[in-house]
Amino acid sequence: MGELLVEKSDFVATITLNRPERLNAISVSMLAALSEALVDADKDPEVRVVVLTGAGRGFCAGLDLQDQVSGQGIGSAGGVAAMVGRFDLRDAPPTVLHALDKPTICALNGGAAGYGMDLALGCDIRIASDTSKLSAAFTKRGVIPESGGTWLLPRIVGWSKACEIMFTGRTLTPAQCLKLDLVSEVVPAANLMSHVRDLAEEIAANAPLAVQATKRMMRMGQDETFEANVHHVYLQLLPLFRSKDFKEGVQSFLEKRDPKFDGR
Repeated sequence: MGELLVEKSDFVATITLNRPERLNAISVSMLAALSEALVDADKDPEVRVVVLTGAGRGFCAGLDLQDQVSGQGIGSAGGVAAMVGRFDLRDAPPTVLHALDKPTICALNGGAAGYGMDLALGCDIRIASDTSKLSAAFTKRGVIPESGGTWLLPRIVGWSKACEIMFTGRTLTPAQCLKLDLVSEVVPAANLMSHVRDLAEEIAANAPLAVQATKRMMRMGQDETFEANVHHVYLQLLPLFRSKDFKEGVQSFLEKRDPKFDGR
């Protein structure tokens, strides 16, 4: 069994961080594997939704601190040397995750700390188990949220609350995460994956080109004026109007049946 597991079925790719004995702490070798798995899923026409989760009782404990002590961690000289030539920041998992057009769901099965918290925040939708938690422990370890957290968290919870969470290095319970809109739902741990699977399949049943274009326009809108975004949305509509899926969507509505989209 590798450090990363990928399963694809019924238009859903499930990517599982697989170091349960280390609470899925991120090793140097996992970085490239995770980026490659995300890029592969985004390119695969048989994938319409990506689910990211962890094996065992944790989602991701962050960067592997034991590797740091051995001199091979991501922030150590040995770790940096191991990363050179493999990818730059544009190919790092958080950047790749942000650029994905396909919807991403984090099945937050357990603790997500540091890098793991950033990965969870980088997903479009987060569904948490009642045994999960988010830990912004960066300042307690002498680092900063290096993988998107400083950009993502203020946009999700607002500036003041983001500052409070980050400056204190606070750990948030599932109930606190739900109250802050950091997660969409909290479900019993035993039901997490089936619940996430139902949501993923509900999304996957819609026209994939339209879903991906919607996500792309929402992402661009984060840094655009209203007028610029409306203009880009109009330009995006033109090819969708010519798509086979648009014709199927209209026809299925007129025939009062469920549509069957093929992504063309």
